[in-house]
Amino acid sequence: QVPLVESGGGLVQAGGSLRLSCAASGRTLSGNIMGWFRQAPGEEREFVSNISPGGDRTNYADSVQGRFTISRDNFKNTIYLQMNNLRPEDTAVYYCAVYQHGWNFWGQGTQVTVSS
Repeated sequence: QVPLVESGGGLVQAGGSLRLSCAASGRTLSGNIMGWFRQAPGEEREFVSNISPGGDRTNYADSVQGRFTISRDNFKNTIYLQMNNLRPEDTAVYYCAVYQHGWNFWGQGTQVTVSS
């Protein structure tokens, strides 16, 4: 298990932007697929995006395609999620995850709230 610390969440108006960060400590995750998930109140956790170890391949949920961009800096052992044109339905706790024999969630998440 590798401690993950998500940050960058907050309250923003619809149409605004936020940039989330997820920093890992203890050991490098440069060889792992990393991802972002989110969970809205009363809903199940859902996939948002993932990125290959080298950062050259990414995937997005249809709901965020074209608005969110995932990236990573393996030297800093950090991944990012740039979120633009935010909508009220993007309101959720956002978690980063490490793919090791399945997705692992080792952080506390960061709250994103989008007001209309």
